[in-house]
Amino acid sequence: MTTLSMAGPECDSLTVRGHSAVELSRWRSFEEVAYLVWHGALPERDEILAQVRGERAQRAIEPAIAAAITDEPCTAHPMDILRTAVTLLGASDPAADDVSPAAIRAKGLRLCAVMPSVIAMDYRRRHGLGAVMPRGHLSYAANFLCMAFGKVPAPQIVAAFEASLVLYAGYGLSDPAITVRPVAAADPDVYGSVAAAIDALKGRDPVCGLSGSVIEMLNEIAIADNVRPWLEEALADGGQIAGFGHRVHENGDPRVRAMRAALGKIAALRGGQDVLEIYDALTATVYELTGLRPSLEFPVALAYHLIGFDAATFSPVLVAACLPGWTACIAGESAASDTAGKQGE
Repeated sequence: MTTLSMAGPECDSLTVRGHSAVELSRWRSFEEVAYLVWHGALPERDEILAQVRGERAQRAIEPAIAAAITDEPCTAHPMDILRTAVTLLGASDPAADDVSPAAIRAKGLRLCAVMPSVIAMDYRRRHGLGAVMPRGHLSYAANFLCMAFGKVPAPQIVAAFEASLVLYAGYGLSDPAITVRPVAAADPDVYGSVAAAIDALKGRDPVCGLSGSVIEMLNEIAIADNVRPWLEEALADGGQIAGFGHRVHENGDPRVRAMRAALGKIAALRGGQDVLEIYDALTATVYELTGLRPSLEFPVALAYHLIGFDAATFSPVLVAACLPGWTACIAGESAASDTAGKQGE
């Protein structure tokens, strides 16, 4: 448990700074939830307007970073592209060594602003498409999708995508967040700590399913009628079921149920009824045979697939969503180290 997020078998909820993550995904924007994660309270109107102006002003990729991305082969792992971009952002930050709470929040906002531009640019170049410049009049989620696909999709798609970002924004209990804390405690370098978290998430990919294993599984199953024989064979062979393994909540992670609802809205617009049928059959059968419930990555991977992202882009999008939580963890470790240092004087 942390002050950032709390979860446990004794409760059927996950909270972010005392607010239900599910309720936040229904009623709050990603920008508002990022503010909550960084500051500990939901913003007043003037506060969120100031943050939004600051974020939108920093969306463009610096020429040196854009050139570095362009020089990388299209076969480079997208997570390696992100790590390179984060390192270069640190190198160009004149206040990189400032670890005051305000400076760390400013770095977090900068990273949040530019990361969708990096992800979208890399996604498009791997598909032989030119970069789309950020749109300063669009929300965080709408701009993200516009840069990736060249236009803003239907409002329901934008809302579902934003819900996925919000559900991860306060992700303070994940393996990458755990990596952030000791790195930041030893040296509260925002950019170095975020790069370490990216590496940790990249290493976790095959387990959580965002590396593409969920989509591979979906393609192998093909139709809902094949779920049980496919699953029985996979379990008999000792295989791990991508996107499953959640045991924290008695009734499953409530964020999964919220994301299933968002997935349904996407599927209705993108002809994904077969995906929904496989999702429902697989979740029921896996629980029947193993007692395991899906992790959040399972419906998220399917949602991103229907939105149009390739599997290689799933984890980079998750990085963008997690940045508020990661940088809040870094700020917390920096403050704790500073307090411990003063007490030791």
